[in-house]
Amino acid sequence: MDDDLNVTYITLSGHVEVHQYRYLYFVIMLTAYFLIICFNSTIVFLIMIHKNLHEPMYIFIAALLINSILYSTNIYPKLLFDFLSRIQIITHSLCFFQAYVCYTLACSEFLLLAVMAYDRYVSICKPLQYPTIMRKTVVNTLLVLAWLVPVCEFAVLGAFYASVKLCSFTLKGIFCNNSIYSLQCGRSAAISIFGVFVLLNIALFPVLFILFTYTRILIVSYQSSKTFRRKAAQTCLPHLLVLINFTCFITYDAVVVRLESDFPKIIRLIMALQMIMYHPLFNPIIYGLKMKEISKHVKRLLFQVKSH
Repeated sequence: MDDDLNVTYITLSGHVEVHQYRYLYFVIMLTAYFLIICFNSTIVFLIMIHKNLHEPMYIFIAALLINSILYSTNIYPKLLFDFLSRIQIITHSLCFFQAYVCYTLACSEFLLLAVMAYDRYVSICKPLQYPTIMRKTVVNTLLVLAWLVPVCEFAVLGAFYASVKLCSFTLKGIFCNNSIYSLQCGRSAAISIFGVFVLLNIALFPVLFILFTYTRILIVSYQSSKTFRRKAAQTCLPHLLVLINFTCFITYDAVVVRLESDFPKIIRLIMALQMIMYHPLFNPIIYGLKMKEISKHVKRLLFQVKSH
């Protein structure tokens, strides 16, 4: 706590041998951030410039990849600065803002994946009604809701948290996440109850909805021809892989971090780095390789780059 400036500082204690390996950490993370921006931006750019990709499925993919860019930009600049700093600290207000943006975007990802599952369900199970159901206004509305609902719900949660007193000023992590609640003097019943409501509303229910829609798709595909099953698998498999990957990391963050399990510091660091590196890099690679139309444009772009 800085009494002169009335600023509360929080120490980020999750770094391992940062003074010894700071430049190695910095180069690795800067490279990862650069690749995340390049890979995700390239797919978004291809979707924007090619008219045959101006379909709801590809628009939702672009939104998901923009989400990854925003998520990484919320974490990486501060992390890179910390690697080169003598001490790793952050103000309480900035820490709270970082956690707020982190979880708002994470929950937006669940909602976007749910919207994508609905899009695939209508396309495969109700193909004749698809153009009338997935109109441009519907697509835009779903996109706005996927981002706006988490923003509003976490804003309410933030209002509850604003009045909470801190008794600890050391965070077991390298960025501000769920463990920020461990700094409180006591558990707030209002925060806990509303937190469970938010978790159910924009994480668990979307996952259950996704599982339901893909079960329906699986049933319809099983009853159809081999060609139809192959086409359904090509469009649905990337979404399922992204969902499984993302759910695993969010489960770790929501359960293990919140329970403050006594994991070794190095394990915590490795898991934290995987959360912010693996998933944002995984999304564009999966969609770039597994989605036939996107893959076609990626290969064409790479060929043009090589020819120059």
